[in-house]
Amino acid sequence: MCDVENYECSDLGIFFPIVNEYTWHKNFRIIIYLIGLLWSFMGVSIIADMFMEAIETITSKKQKIRLADPSSDNGFTEIEVLTWNGTVANLTLMALGSSAPEILLAIIEVLTQNFKAGDLGPSTIVGSAAFNLMCITGICVISVPSPEVRKIDLIKVFLVTCVFSIWAYIWLIIILIVITPDYIDMWEAFVTLLFFPIMVLLAYLADKNFFSKQSKVKSGDEEHLDLGKW
Repeated sequence: MCDVENYECSDLGIFFPIVNEYTWHKNFRIIIYLIGLLWSFMGVSIIADMFMEAIETITSKKQKIRLADPSSDNGFTEIEVLTWNGTVANLTLMALGSSAPEILLAIIEVLTQNFKAGDLGPSTIVGSAAFNLMCITGICVISVPSPEVRKIDLIKVFLVTCVFSIWAYIWLIIILIVITPDYIDMWEAFVTLLFFPIMVLLAYLADKNFFSKQSKVKSGDEEHLDLGKW
């Protein structure tokens, strides 16, 4: 801590750059810092909401495709399908929108500290992942009414994301403790980044059932083609 009588840390304050609030009363500074923190949270919330609305607009875009239909006068039937695949959208755009604040914090800290990780960047990344894994999952389970049951529809996609989520922590232990303790080499960074498109590709293939035989699904007397491949 700095000596108030011989204060040489800085002539400028932390919160107000035009004044030095270090000598102010502690309780007053707590209130000022809390208001500033809440104001920052509000700004991040507004920007995140705008970002998520833009992502929803992009992912909800549809396109028309033609399917062969002998019973039609034109010989085909036009249907509307989503341009974006739901699995790819969730793993890319949605994930980027929800994780943008902590990613930017980590990048800013690394750039301002001569490419050395501090306490803020890694804590935000790990903390966000832990919160999403535990709190959000727990809230989703609690929100289901007691007699009702919810099941995972795309179990293959779920398994792919689970495997890569667990592997992400194992890979961090390998590169930070086993291979190069406390350092990240350039090749390790590229390999880590490469895991993301591999995960998206495998999840997409699992969503489209590329690893199983194609089949037709019958509903009543009508036979509906699986439009997932389109």
